[in-house]
Amino acid sequence: MTTSLFGKTLRALSGIASTIATGANAIGTLVVLGLVLIVNFDVVARGIFNAPFRGAYEVVQFAMVLIVFLQLPDVVRVSRLTRSDGFLVVIGHRFPRFANGLRKAIDTVSAVFMALIAVTIWPEFLDMLDTRDYFGVPGIFTAPWWPIKLTIFASAALCAVLFLFKVLSPAEKPELIRAPEHEDKE
Repeated sequence: MTTSLFGKTLRALSGIASTIATGANAIGTLVVLGLVLIVNFDVVARGIFNAPFRGAYEVVQFAMVLIVFLQLPDVVRVSRLTRSDGFLVVIGHRFPRFANGLRKAIDTVSAVFMALIAVTIWPEFLDMLDTRDYFGVPGIFTAPWWPIKLTIFASAALCAVLFLFKVLSPAEKPELIRAPEHEDKE
């Protein structure tokens, strides 16, 4: 069976996007580990030396946004976003093609919303980069806003691309929509 040039190109680009999403997830995991170290340092410094880490609150805020947006594309890639697919599961057994079409429509709307987020945040990123605007408490801890805005932009753009690949990729089997599988804890 010959595969079309479009199909090969789509798979190659999807693979690149998936690799980037996986890498961003790994970086997000490292940010989580860094956050654990900072919080533990703050607890020890506060409890033993009565000298808390100044700026811990700001670092936690900064890190939480980074973690969410660095890991979001990989969550999209593996189809693990928190949403209710109950209706799709119910109709998927009886009308698999309709359910697959509805899933593609949902992915299309998701791609559009993610693209809108990326388009909206880009001017904010440029403004923050240009003005060198900071958040935090001067004299205690400050950090620039632009890395957060850039991370949100890149994450939303990558999510839009991943959703678009889900829409464009042909379904191998119409029965792909099923209830989530859970591991037995026995």
